[in-house]
Amino acid sequence: MKAHRITLLAACAMATTLSLAQTPAKLKIGLMLPYTGTYAALGIAIENGFRLQIAEQGGKLAGREIEFVKVDDESDPSKATDNVNKLIKRDNVDVLVGSVHSGVAMAMAKVAKDTGTLLIVPNAGADVVTGAMCAPNIFRSSFTNWQPAYAMGEVAIKKGAKKAVTITHKYAAGDESVKGFREAFEKGGGQVVKDLSLPFPGVEFQALLTEIASLKPDVVYTFFAGGAAVKFVKDYAAAGLKKSIPLYGAGFLTDGTLDAQGADAEGLFTTLHYADSLGTARDNSFRLAYAKTYKLQPDVYAVQGYDAAQILAIGTAAVKGDLSKKAEFASAVEKAKIDSPRGPFMLSKSHNPVQDIYLRQVTGKENKLVSVAIKALADPARGCKM
Repeated sequence: MKAHRITLLAACAMATTLSLAQTPAKLKIGLMLPYTGTYAALGIAIENGFRLQIAEQGGKLAGREIEFVKVDDESDPSKATDNVNKLIKRDNVDVLVGSVHSGVAMAMAKVAKDTGTLLIVPNAGADVVTGAMCAPNIFRSSFTNWQPAYAMGEVAIKKGAKKAVTITHKYAAGDESVKGFREAFEKGGGQVVKDLSLPFPGVEFQALLTEIASLKPDVVYTFFAGGAAVKFVKDYAAAGLKKSIPLYGAGFLTDGTLDAQGADAEGLFTTLHYADSLGTARDNSFRLAYAKTYKLQPDVYAVQGYDAAQILAIGTAAVKGDLSKKAEFASAVEKAKIDSPRGPFMLSKSHNPVQDIYLRQVTGKENKLVSVAIKALADPARGCKM
């Protein structure tokens, strides 16, 4: 009897050991996003969207449970390299997800490229990340700064504008957005008479608004996001410019900011790869699930977070959870048509979305779809060698 019990105990111990051996290790995801400061709301929306897609996968990817390691990057490029190295070396994350600020994302991309760590960029549009810094292990679920800006340059020409002034923060995202607008606007015969800027994250616009009034352009093109976008739209209207000089922007000007901007945003035109009223079954189901889960309406940042998780899910399934198989991961993602709330898209050879860019207009508390400004717009990926 005693021998029989010992045998049973040994069998149970062996079964437990086998069970533990068969349980795959948790998949560690490093979320490096802004949780404080100008872009805090954007970081939260990205994480919400990401978690919603993981929940729809049953909370696991390829049988591996998920563990999140979160870092507030504070939208501060000077801290970015240390932050990302801690996630890789101290926390041993399998994949990096971040960030919003282009300067932070560029630092993340450099470390990811040097270490071979998988990186999915769910917002920052720095052209160079899928341009000269492109790598087989770096993917983007959002846009390049060039894409919505180039589309708006075409829109402005079609609306009859001949002279434009641009205004933005003086940093990578702003500079690249203005260049994209200028490229299309000048190609169409327009002239950018002045580029105005101020240091990030400054919001003292008055002197610049006075200069715009004196220049009397046909249109003002702007790239601002988050808290700065709120103040700029309100100050532009308060200065009386909204009535006399149309304000056009990359869609971040009015995405996630309409509640705070109120009537001052009414009627503004923006271009982006998402709108609040696409009306497709896919988008409707996403919006309903997001609203039920978070008691909030989703915006473009939530969509980009959701699609970052879709990219990770597609690649992880293809390698059966073994993220060391980076070539197979990349191959699967490159071939996939991603079923996004924004509309289906594929990734270019440089791993940036090839996607429709929509013209939207603010109506009440929505960025309503007006038309498709450009279909399946691919970033030129200048400098990418992959």
